[in-house]
Amino acid sequence: MGRDKAMLPYRGTVLAGWVAGCVEQAAGNVCLVGGGEKYVHLGYPVLEESYGGMGPLSGIEAALGRGADWSLIVACDMTGIESGHLGELFGEAERGDALAVYGRGSHGRAEPLCAVYHRDCLPAVRRMLAARELRVQTLLSVINALAWTAEWVDQLRNINTPGDWASAKDRG
Repeated sequence: MGRDKAMLPYRGTVLAGWVAGCVEQAAGNVCLVGGGEKYVHLGYPVLEESYGGMGPLSGIEAALGRGADWSLIVACDMTGIESGHLGELFGEAERGDALAVYGRGSHGRAEPLCAVYHRDCLPAVRRMLAARELRVQTLLSVINALAWTAEWVDQLRNINTPGDWASAKDRG
């Protein structure tokens, strides 16, 4: 991207601020993971990663390590997020017996970074990090995870390139 995608302007704030606000509305509270002092000005607590530089799985470990029963995990660069949709996902996790509930689009595309993880996933996450197996998709295959299929998941997009950002701004 050439710049911090979490700080891209989005819907009257910045992308990370928008996502955090949606998570807060759906789950009741929010913490940002990583970035240290860089994101403090957004007004949310910031958790440091114990396994920094090891990708999204490290962020999941940090969130689960804070001790809440459930953690709603959403990538900070995901456009298309709405709090009502996240609330549906969170509610399904609390009602069911799966250790994780993740979004899956109507065409089968999984979004493991739009998911709710139970704290009981923490040992599996730590084993994977120790083995340097960093794919979140692999985590979903080794725990009791439920795919929550919803059309709104088809609207979610991660921002990885300037082209992705240009497309997201046109839709957002």
